[in-house]
Amino acid sequence: MFDRHTLAETAMTINRLGHFGPVSRLTLGGGGIGQVWGSTSEEEAVATLHAAVDGGIDLIDAAPGYHICEAMIGRAFAGRLPSGVRVTTKYSLGTVPEADVYPHLKASLEQSLAAMRLERVDMMLLHSEIRPDDFEYPPGEPPRDERSTSLSLYRHAVRPAFLRLMEDGLIGEWGITGINHAAATMEALSSGPVPAAVQAIANLLDSPGGMNGTGLPPRPRDVIAAAGAAGVGVMGVRAVQAGALTSSFDRPDTHGPDRDDFARARKFRELCAEWGENPALVAHRYALGIAGVDTLVLGVKNREELRMALEAERRGPLDPEQGAAIEALRLR
Repeated sequence: MFDRHTLAETAMTINRLGHFGPVSRLTLGGGGIGQVWGSTSEEEAVATLHAAVDGGIDLIDAAPGYHICEAMIGRAFAGRLPSGVRVTTKYSLGTVPEADVYPHLKASLEQSLAAMRLERVDMMLLHSEIRPDDFEYPPGEPPRDERSTSLSLYRHAVRPAFLRLMEDGLIGEWGITGINHAAATMEALSSGPVPAAVQAIANLLDSPGGMNGTGLPPRPRDVIAAAGAAGVGVMGVRAVQAGALTSSFDRPDTHGPDRDDFARARKFRELCAEWGENPALVAHRYALGIAGVDTLVLGVKNREELRMALEAERRGPLDPEQGAAIEALRLR
């Protein structure tokens, strides 16, 4: 039986997320409670939010694209976040005329604030990936201006728009998504003003799965290293790679990159079975040990999955022998 009171028995590790400041080692992501990663009830989503806070998590990573996530935050806390708890939101801007950047960001933010019943958020992130201006996606991918933000637009309009929203008092800090176009992301981090945080892939496959339609190697550890060198905090995402690093694939997908990753991880599951360990717990402990990741964003959708992630944080990163055994599988 799940017992919420057992979650707070051990204090959670606190790290520094760049100039955003101290954060819990784990962040509650909004995809799971928003019903992106499988079904969950609204009651369970609200209960999971409360249990995460009880367990020591002090950052909630929301987005309007996470379906009902922001509404559940509003329902759970009724506009009064628990002391010390902070919230982020995001916007998938794409590439639009420079004059439209600030209005688009502000309009999305205002909708998010209304859903969460808040007057401001602590960080707003660019949800669309940053790409080189001249990059062309492979055939069959969505139009590039819909899915990605050009590097020049980011420099000339997105950064100033975020700074303006800070001046407006609507956001505390800003961040970016650092997935798929490693070179462009690192270029975005090479000169100021730099974001408070970047979200980067943090799993033992180094895989963004179905998120990557570029045809390029994602190179997440290079992005993480570049963020560290620039003093930018790192929010690690996809610790279990959309379920590919769990014991069973609980989503309806029958094919595609995420399902391919599940097949690729067969030897990992076999290794976990030899250890008598839950693959998801081991995957979270592995991700917690990736150098440079300041907080790990959870994709859990219920309290039972949350309990497992909290147990992974309590136990800490894998011991060197286990880490070496996983690396010996050559999965990344």
